[in-house]
Amino acid sequence: MKITIVEGSGFCFGVQRAMDMIEKAYEDGLRFDTLGPIIHNPFVVKDLESKGIRAVDSLDQTDKKIVVVRTHGVPPQVYEEAEKKGIKLLDTTCPFVFNAQSAARRLVEEGYDPVIIVGKKEHPEVIGILGHAWNKPVVVGSPEEVEKLNIANRRVGILSQTTMTFDLFASCVRAAMKYAKEVHVINTRCATTERRQKATMEVAQKVDVMVVIGGRNSSNTKRLHEIASKYTRSYHIEHPDELKKEWFDGVENVGVAAGASTPPWLIEAVVKKIKEIGA
Repeated sequence: MKITIVEGSGFCFGVQRAMDMIEKAYEDGLRFDTLGPIIHNPFVVKDLESKGIRAVDSLDQTDKKIVVVRTHGVPPQVYEEAEKKGIKLLDTTCPFVFNAQSAARRLVEEGYDPVIIVGKKEHPEVIGILGHAWNKPVVVGSPEEVEKLNIANRRVGILSQTTMTFDLFASCVRAAMKYAKEVHVINTRCATTERRQKATMEVAQKVDVMVVIGGRNSSNTKRLHEIASKYTRSYHIEHPDELKKEWFDGVENVGVAAGASTPPWLIEAVVKKIKEIGA
C-alpha cells in the first residue's frame, strides 16, 4: 500500500508553542497544574500527569501556585480569580485564539448588534471568546441558525471559532448578508487549520481510505474526519491499536491526517502499524 501523510499533520504552531512553554517551565523546576486538558489528546495529558502535572477543572481544585492557561484561552474572570487567590497564570493561549477574543470585543465596542460567533457554544475556545466580549455575542453552528436571528436592517458583526471550516463560515456570512443592513466580517479562522483542511480534502480525493488521528473530543480532528468522509471511507482513531485489518482489504492507497493536538510519535506509530497490516 502507498501511504500519503497530509501535509501539516500533527502539532500546529499554537500547540507546539504551548508544549514548549510547559516543557521549559518544568525543566526550570516550576511545578504547576493546567486549567483543563492542555490539548485535546489523552496520551499527552497522561504523559503530563506522570510528571505530576494535573488537569483541573477550576482554580479551586489546585494546590499549586502556578496554573497553565491552555491554548483555547479563558474568560477574563479566570485572570481576576487567579489574582485574588495569589495564583500565577502561565498563559499559553494560541495567538489565533487571542485574535478572535480581541475581534469579538472590538465588534461589540463598535456597536455591532448582534455579534455572531460561528462555532460550538460548549467549546472552551468559544466560552473564552464570549467572556472577552462580555457574553454579548450569539453563537451559531449553521446558516439556518443565522436566518432565525432578528437581524433585518441591523449592523451585524461576524467572526469564527478558529477551527471552523471555510465553507461553514462562508455560508453563515452569506445568510447574514441576506437580511442585515451591514455585515462586518472578521476572518478569525486559523490559517494553519485552513491549510490542513484543504490538504486533507485533496488527499482524500486520491486515496481508497483515510485514517484521521486525534482525540475524540478534538474539534479540529473531527472536522478533518468530516471533510475526508465526503470523498472516501474515513476512520477517526486515537491510537494505532484501533486499526483493523479489514479496513485495508484490497486497498492500494491510504491517506493519513492528524489533528493539531496529535504528537509526532503517534503519527509515526499509526503509519508503522498500517505498513505492518499491508505487508
